[in-house]
Amino acid sequence: MAKTESNMLPLGTEAPNFNLPDTITGRNIKLSELVGEKGTVIMFICNHCPYVLHVIKEVTKLAKDYKDQGFGFVAISSNDVEKYPADAPDKMKAFAEQNDFIFHYLYDESQEVAKNYDAACTPDFYVFDDQLKLFYRGQLDDSRPGSALPVTGRDIRKSLDAILMGKNLYRQQMPSLGCGIKWKES
Repeated sequence: MAKTESNMLPLGTEAPNFNLPDTITGRNIKLSELVGEKGTVIMFICNHCPYVLHVIKEVTKLAKDYKDQGFGFVAISSNDVEKYPADAPDKMKAFAEQNDFIFHYLYDESQEVAKNYDAACTPDFYVFDDQLKLFYRGQLDDSRPGSALPVTGRDIRKSLDAILMGKNLYRQQMPSLGCGIKWKES
Protein backbone atom coordinates (compact mmCIF):
# COMPACT_ATOMS: atom_id res chain seq x y z
CA MET A 1 0.00 0.00 0.00
CA ALA A 2 1.49 3.28 -1.12
CA LYS A 3 1.30 6.04 1.49
CA THR A 4 -0.02 9.37 0.22
CA GLU A 5 -0.67 12.51 2.30
CA SER A 6 -3.49 15.04 1.90
CA ASN A 7 -2.75 18.14 -0.15
CA MET A 8 -4.11 20.41 2.62
CA LEU A 9 -6.47 22.72 0.70
CA PRO A 10 -6.20 26.26 2.16
CA LEU A 11 -8.46 26.94 5.14
CA GLY A 12 -11.33 29.26 4.30
CA THR A 13 -11.73 27.76 0.81
CA GLU A 14 -15.39 27.56 -0.20
CA ALA A 15 -16.65 24.00 -0.73
CA PRO A 16 -16.70 23.23 -4.47
CA ASN A 17 -20.20 22.35 -5.62
CA PHE A 18 -21.07 18.92 -6.97
CA ASN A 19 -23.97 16.79 -8.17
CA LEU A 20 -23.13 13.08 -8.01
CA PRO A 21 -24.97 9.77 -8.07
CA ASP A 22 -25.61 8.21 -4.67
CA THR A 23 -24.84 4.50 -4.77
CA ILE A 24 -27.27 3.83 -1.91
CA THR A 25 -30.43 5.53 -3.22
CA GLY A 26 -29.61 5.59 -6.93
CA ARG A 27 -30.42 9.30 -7.29
CA ASN A 28 -28.14 12.27 -7.87
CA ILE A 29 -27.33 14.37 -4.82
CA LYS A 30 -26.20 18.00 -4.81
CA LEU A 31 -23.94 19.51 -2.17
CA SER A 32 -26.77 21.87 -1.21
CA GLU A 33 -28.85 18.83 -0.12
CA LEU A 34 -26.12 17.67 2.27
CA VAL A 35 -25.29 20.86 4.12
CA GLY A 36 -25.71 20.69 7.88
CA GLU A 37 -26.99 23.61 9.94
CA LYS A 38 -23.67 23.79 11.84
CA GLY A 39 -21.29 22.35 9.24
CA THR A 40 -20.59 19.66 6.70
CA VAL A 41 -18.07 16.82 6.65
CA ILE A 42 -16.96 15.61 3.22
CA MET A 43 -14.87 12.43 3.12
CA PHE A 44 -13.06 10.87 0.18
CA ILE A 45 -12.95 7.13 0.80
CA CYS A 46 -13.10 3.86 -1.11
CA ASN A 47 -13.98 0.25 -0.36
CA HIS A 48 -10.63 -1.51 -0.52
CA CYS A 49 -8.04 0.84 1.03
CA PRO A 50 -6.52 -0.59 4.24
CA TYR A 51 -6.42 2.92 5.73
CA VAL A 52 -10.16 3.35 5.15
CA LEU A 53 -10.90 -0.13 6.48
CA HIS A 54 -8.88 0.74 9.59
CA VAL A 55 -11.07 3.78 10.41
CA ILE A 56 -14.48 3.05 8.88
CA LYS A 57 -16.18 2.00 12.14
CA GLU A 58 -15.11 5.28 13.75
CA VAL A 59 -16.26 7.23 10.69
CA THR A 60 -19.78 5.80 10.98
CA LYS A 61 -19.76 6.36 14.76
CA LEU A 62 -18.63 9.96 14.23
CA ALA A 63 -21.52 10.60 11.84
CA LYS A 64 -23.99 9.09 14.30
CA ASP A 65 -22.57 11.16 17.16
CA TYR A 66 -22.69 14.51 15.32
CA LYS A 67 -25.51 14.31 12.78
CA ASP A 68 -28.13 15.26 15.39
CA GLN A 69 -25.95 18.18 16.47
CA GLY A 70 -26.39 19.83 13.06
CA PHE A 71 -23.64 18.37 10.88
CA GLY A 72 -24.11 16.93 7.42
CA PHE A 73 -21.91 14.02 6.32
CA VAL A 74 -21.12 12.57 2.91
CA ALA A 75 -18.58 10.11 1.54
CA ILE A 76 -17.30 10.21 -2.04
CA SER A 77 -15.32 7.61 -3.97
CA SER A 78 -13.35 8.85 -6.96
CA ASN A 79 -11.24 5.79 -7.77
CA ASP A 80 -10.85 4.38 -11.29
CA VAL A 81 -13.20 1.38 -11.13
CA GLU A 82 -11.89 -0.16 -14.34
CA LYS A 83 -8.55 -0.83 -12.67
CA TYR A 84 -10.04 -1.20 -9.17
CA PRO A 85 -13.37 -3.02 -9.59
CA ALA A 86 -13.70 -3.46 -5.80
CA ASP A 87 -14.63 0.25 -5.77
CA ALA A 88 -17.44 -0.03 -8.35
CA PRO A 89 -20.81 1.57 -7.47
CA ASP A 90 -22.58 -1.74 -6.75
CA LYS A 91 -19.79 -2.65 -4.33
CA MET A 92 -19.96 0.85 -2.82
CA LYS A 93 -23.62 0.25 -1.99
CA ALA A 94 -22.77 -3.09 -0.35
CA PHE A 95 -19.90 -1.47 1.59
CA ALA A 96 -22.23 1.28 2.85
CA GLU A 97 -24.79 -1.30 3.98
CA GLN A 98 -22.16 -3.51 5.67
CA ASN A 99 -20.79 -0.51 7.56
CA ASP A 100 -24.17 0.96 8.53
CA PHE A 101 -23.68 4.30 6.77
CA ILE A 102 -26.20 6.94 7.78
CA PHE A 103 -24.81 9.26 5.10
CA HIS A 104 -24.75 9.20 1.30
CA TYR A 105 -21.92 7.43 -0.53
CA LEU A 106 -21.44 9.20 -3.86
CA TYR A 107 -19.58 8.05 -6.96
CA ASP A 108 -17.31 10.57 -8.70
CA GLU A 109 -16.84 8.74 -12.01
CA SER A 110 -15.21 11.68 -13.81
CA GLN A 111 -12.90 12.34 -10.83
CA GLU A 112 -13.67 16.05 -11.29
CA VAL A 113 -14.95 16.47 -7.73
CA ALA A 114 -11.79 14.95 -6.23
CA LYS A 115 -9.72 17.31 -8.38
CA ASN A 116 -11.83 20.31 -7.32
CA TYR A 117 -11.24 19.43 -3.66
CA ASP A 118 -7.55 18.69 -4.32
CA ALA A 119 -8.17 15.29 -2.70
CA ALA A 120 -5.13 13.04 -2.79
CA CYS A 121 -5.76 10.00 -0.64
CA THR A 122 -8.30 7.74 0.98
CA PRO A 123 -9.36 8.63 3.54
CA ASP A 124 -9.20 12.41 3.08
CA PHE A 125 -11.39 14.54 5.37
CA TYR A 126 -12.79 18.08 4.96
CA VAL A 127 -14.85 19.91 7.59
CA PHE A 128 -16.74 22.98 6.39
CA ASP A 129 -18.53 25.48 8.63
CA ASP A 130 -22.12 26.66 8.23
CA GLN A 131 -21.01 29.02 5.44
CA LEU A 132 -19.30 26.13 3.58
CA LYS A 133 -15.86 27.61 4.33
CA LEU A 134 -13.11 25.08 5.01
CA PHE A 135 -12.53 24.87 8.76
CA TYR A 136 -10.45 21.68 8.99
CA ARG A 137 -8.79 19.28 6.57
CA GLY A 138 -6.56 16.34 7.23
CA GLN A 139 -6.45 13.26 9.40
CA LEU A 140 -9.18 11.60 11.41
CA ASP A 141 -6.66 10.97 14.19
CA ASP A 142 -3.09 9.65 14.67
CA SER A 143 -3.97 5.95 14.30
CA ARG A 144 -2.75 4.03 11.24
CA PRO A 145 -3.02 0.37 10.21
CA GLY A 146 -0.53 -1.65 12.21
CA SER A 147 -0.03 1.04 14.84
CA ALA A 148 -0.87 0.43 18.47
CA LEU A 149 -2.88 3.68 18.63
CA PRO A 150 -6.65 3.33 18.98
CA VAL A 151 -8.94 4.89 16.36
CA THR A 152 -10.73 7.73 18.16
CA GLY A 153 -11.57 10.33 15.50
CA ARG A 154 -9.93 12.88 17.83
CA ASP A 155 -8.90 15.46 15.22
CA ILE A 156 -12.27 15.57 13.44
CA ARG A 157 -14.14 15.52 16.77
CA LYS A 158 -12.09 18.49 18.02
CA SER A 159 -12.90 20.43 14.85
CA LEU A 160 -16.64 19.70 15.12
CA ASP A 161 -16.65 20.58 18.83
CA ALA A 162 -14.84 23.85 18.05
CA ILE A 163 -17.54 24.76 15.53
CA LEU A 164 -20.25 23.94 18.08
CA MET A 165 -18.53 26.18 20.66
CA GLY A 166 -17.92 28.98 18.15
CA LYS A 167 -14.15 28.71 18.52
CA ASN A 168 -11.27 28.63 16.07
CA LEU A 169 -8.92 25.68 15.87
CA TYR A 170 -5.48 26.75 17.05
CA ARG A 171 -3.98 23.30 16.82
CA GLN A 172 -1.78 22.46 13.86
CA GLN A 173 -3.79 20.42 11.37
CA MET A 174 -2.07 17.24 10.27
CA PRO A 175 -2.54 15.80 6.77
CA SER A 176 -4.39 12.56 6.37
CA LEU A 177 -2.38 9.57 5.25
CA GLY A 178 -3.73 6.79 3.10
CA CYS A 179 -3.72 5.14 -0.28
CA GLY A 180 -3.48 7.53 -3.21
CA ILE A 181 -6.65 8.09 -5.19
CA LYS A 182 -6.58 5.76 -8.18
CA TRP A 183 -6.56 8.26 -11.04
CA LYS A 184 -7.60 7.35 -14.56
CA GLU A 185 -4.91 7.54 -17.19
CA SER A 186 -5.27 10.61 -19.40
